[in-house]
Order: sequence, then C-alpha cells, then structure tokens
Amino acid sequence: MFVQPPNVFITNIGDLITASPNLRRGRPRIAGTGVTVQRIVILYKMGLGPDEIADEFGHLSLAQVHAALAYYHANREYFEAAIAADQAEDETLEQEHRESRKLAA
Repeated sequence: MFVQPPNVFITNIGDLITASPNLRRGRPRIAGTGVTVQRIVILYKMGLGPDEIADEFGHLSLAQVHAALAYYHANREYFEAAIAADQAEDETLEQEHRESRKLAA
C-alpha cells in the first residue's frame, strides 16, 4: 500500500488538461492557462523539446508540457486532424487574400 509522505502534494495528471467551450474554441488546453495542447504539439513538431517549450512560455512547468504531450500522443488522430484543418483554413484565407489584392489592383 502506498503511503503519501506528509506535506507532499500529489498532482493528478488528468487535472493538468482541460477544455471549456467558451475558451480557445473548446480546444484542450493546459489547465489555468490559455495555452492549447495543439500549440504545444506544433512547437514539439518543429523540433523543440519539452524543456525548450516550457522555457518558451516561461509560466508553464515541465510537468504541464509533458502532460500536454502525453494528451497529444493519447489522442493523436484528433490533433492531427485539427492541425490539418487549421492548415487548410489558413491556406484558403491566404488564397482569398491574394485574390482580393489582385482584384483591388
């Protein structure tokens, strides 16, 4: 049986990630922050390690970054689809902007 040492708080990993329909378009984010898991994933995919990501934000702990990455790996299909949808939306908006500039010229 595990006995918790006195004066030691154990963090439930599940408490580190949350989602609210009215914040960040309902995307999963690190609890108590506005930083989405997707934002962490994008930095991770760009080659930043967990320590570098925590340093990039300054207010995130290494545990929070690892929780976000674990959440990503547990829900990879969801995040890959969300990232692809965002990229497609960005490309559409860029194309519309280019076309509107051509018409205005």
